[in-house]
Amino acid sequence: MKFVKNILGGQDRTAALFVILGASLWGVDGIVLRPALYGLPVPLVVFIESTIVAAILSPFFIKRIPSLKALNYRDWAAFFFVALLGGAIGTMAITKALFYVNFVNLSIVILLQKLQPIFAITLAAIFLKERLSKKFFIWAVLAVTGAYFMTFGINLPDISTGNKTTVAALFALLAALSFSSSTVFSKRALRNVSFEMGTYLRFLFTAVILLVLVLSLGEMKSISDISTKQVVVFLIIAFSTGGAAIFLYYYGLKRISASVAAICELAFPLVAVVLEYFIHGNILGPVQWAGVGLLLFSIIKVSNLRLAS
Repeated sequence: MKFVKNILGGQDRTAALFVILGASLWGVDGIVLRPALYGLPVPLVVFIESTIVAAILSPFFIKRIPSLKALNYRDWAAFFFVALLGGAIGTMAITKALFYVNFVNLSIVILLQKLQPIFAITLAAIFLKERLSKKFFIWAVLAVTGAYFMTFGINLPDISTGNKTTVAALFALLAALSFSSSTVFSKRALRNVSFEMGTYLRFLFTAVILLVLVLSLGEMKSISDISTKQVVVFLIIAFSTGGAAIFLYYYGLKRISASVAAICELAFPLVAVVLEYFIHGNILGPVQWAGVGLLLFSIIKVSNLRLAS
């Protein structure tokens, strides 16, 4: 019971739990759903994802758009960068990384979330002027350390298996930087709107950005290559790991700092590694399981911290 109270004991802790839940759904996306989309152009994949969610949400929010006249150019710029960095560049980069290694080398996927908190904490301190307690940095370092040992054990990352793996690592690094920047801009974007409207604007802006990219690359013709199974996968993503996950994530992000959210997002690699074991039979070693424990414990501890005054 004490374990549950530590997570749900207050508003900030509850908000952190929503971020953890949203990030966990991203782990399901990468291991269970996204592999079915392999073979399609990456920009087209992200465009369809974003467009489906934007279309689903439009009937609920289109009438509320006039109320956004009160937003200033900084608010709109924040949403644009959220869509550009997180919705477009970040999602395309991690999808491209997965496609490069054909969803086999999980270490490349985990590289994303291990480095993301480092970028996010730095950017939050620079742009949001977030001041963090010493305890935060202790648990943040332990969380990243746990994520490393969970993925690689006591070994160094193996990026010597071929050029594709190396390129995938670079795409994962780009995704880490993009998603971290998006977390910081999302915190700014949500300042004057509800988390529901924030979710809608994120997907709407992303869909528009990707539409321009897909048309300029001439990839719209590849829509005819989408199978019935892939259509179903796109719909599942829209209602779970896509739209629903961002709803949960933004609900939590609006109530906690971007830095704390970045650490809570480490739930993604935790879920990914567990699913990798149950679905693909990849067994973790003792050191990796110790890393899992350290990561989970650190996430719980950091979710209880408040920003230093």
